[in-house]
Amino acid sequence: MIDWTRLTPLDAGGVTVGRAEAHPGFADPDYVRRRNLIADRARGHRVGEPSPRVRYTEAEHATWRRVHGALWRTQDGRVCPELLRARAVAPIPADGVPQHEEVSDGLQALTGFRFTLAGGIVPNKRFLGAMAEGYFHAVQYVRHPAMPLYTPEPDVLHDVFGHGIHLADPFFADLYRTVGRAASRVDSADALDLISRVYWFTLEYGVVLERRRQPEAYGAALLSSYGELARFTRADLRPFDLTEMARMPYQVAGYQPVLFTVESPTHLADLLHAFLDDFDENTRHRLRLPAPAERGFVSHPPQR
Repeated sequence: MIDWTRLTPLDAGGVTVGRAEAHPGFADPDYVRRRNLIADRARGHRVGEPSPRVRYTEAEHATWRRVHGALWRTQDGRVCPELLRARAVAPIPADGVPQHEEVSDGLQALTGFRFTLAGGIVPNKRFLGAMAEGYFHAVQYVRHPAMPLYTPEPDVLHDVFGHGIHLADPFFADLYRTVGRAASRVDSADALDLISRVYWFTLEYGVVLERRRQPEAYGAALLSSYGELARFTRADLRPFDLTEMARMPYQVAGYQPVLFTVESPTHLADLLHAFLDDFDENTRHRLRLPAPAERGFVSHPPQR
């Protein structure tokens, strides 16, 4: 039997992370059982209902502390100042895995947002649409302790720490609601996929690139990825482009080779509002964006 706890964690240098299915988070049966036990509590959960409490183990709390500390240090100098200020007021503890409800109570006082329970990947209509009502889907399970600085699927650190920083800031919380309102107006897989791709390359993986300054991360997936924060400046950085975003293949499990940039958070807001405020089922045709068959393949983590 492999002793996963003796594996060397991924370093900060952006080394190859390997195949997702070989990661102990997928390959360690004891971890998978614990992960699935927590995730299964999301079955039948209605948006807005309180999340059940989880009795986390000391090992899970230790993983949270280790990753939280590493991310906090790595974010300094690599994340846009607006989000570093939001981080300072976000109700996210450093000493252990928080319960959804305790963080939600703090976020609601700041921006009106709360977490609602997810067990993993959530369909676009539910996931995106819930943001219009001030709910963000979040899981409760903790990444594998053997490789705490890289996880091939979103976990509670990504959802609560990464997105929690966004949702503590009224400016970014408004952008989440803007995404949600657009998704609430449409039902086709085509339209929802377009919104999802723009959301992915902005609020998940967006970068600020101002003239004469180093690139700065603002996407929540970058904020919550120790290895990717250390290497995102070496990715192929391209200006915000709706057509390219639609055509670009991407993988949920792995580092992103191509990232899209904006000049500032205000520039991001202008672009998202211009695209989403009147978004409807005819937006693709109106803007001459790629049809579904012309869009890049989306790779999700392996099924458990």
